[in-house]
Amino acid sequence: MLQQMKKRMKDEKGLTLIELLAVIVILAIIAAIAIPAIGNIIDNSRVKAAKADAVNILNAANMYFTDEGAGKTTADKEALKTYVDNWGTFKDDTEVKVTNESPNKLTGTATLSSGETITFKGATIEDINEADVEPGDTISGSQP
Repeated sequence: MLQQMKKRMKDEKGLTLIELLAVIVILAIIAAIAIPAIGNIIDNSRVKAAKADAVNILNAANMYFTDEGAGKTTADKEALKTYVDNWGTFKDDTEVKVTNESPNKLTGTATLSSGETITFKGATIEDINEADVEPGDTISGSQP
């Protein structure tokens, strides 16, 4: 009889209910830790994309002001359209203005893929690079 029991136990394969529950609990703990971290990474990448688009616009404005010469004090989307290939987070219906100062200053609003915005008010490249912002924040130019 003992040999029959050993033979049955040897032939059984698979997981018990307790083993399955332990695996599910471990996976739930890992998911509870990982999901918020992934959400933060996604938000940070959206903000970085908006900041990169703003720097791209300021660099395009530098080329525009250099090409067009003196007398140009501001540039908008229409003036910069030949210098900017992709407006990225600065949507078509968004007003963008760059003032010809030293350094140039950007005013406009970037719309993230989540629908939230980041507003730039007289921001220079240095202001943009140094800013630690979250969706919904404003990057303002530093005061002299």
